[in-house]
Amino acid sequence: MTKLVRLILPVLLAGVIGAANAQNLDMEGATPRADGDRPTRGMTAARVEQTFGTPSSKVAPVGDPPISRWEYPGYVVYFEYDKVIHAVVKR
Repeated sequence: MTKLVRLILPVLLAGVIGAANAQNLDMEGATPRADGDRPTRGMTAARVEQTFGTPSSKVAPVGDPPISRWEYPGYVVYFEYDKVIHAVVKR
């Protein structure tokens, strides 16, 4: 029984120390937005352009799978092939 305690105690202490060292995410300057303000995951590129208009710029695909991005004044939309994978609000 004491061997088991000696094995488990360091693991538990490491978990407690790790939780005590957690950092907070600085969200200063970020404002929450409604889902309708930007494209959502799974939308096609054609649907994004139809709904939100022509982007300020389009960056060509890079990598495999190809990831491209469209930049709008308030956010950036990332595509994998022709589907939205993420839309990020600019700071």
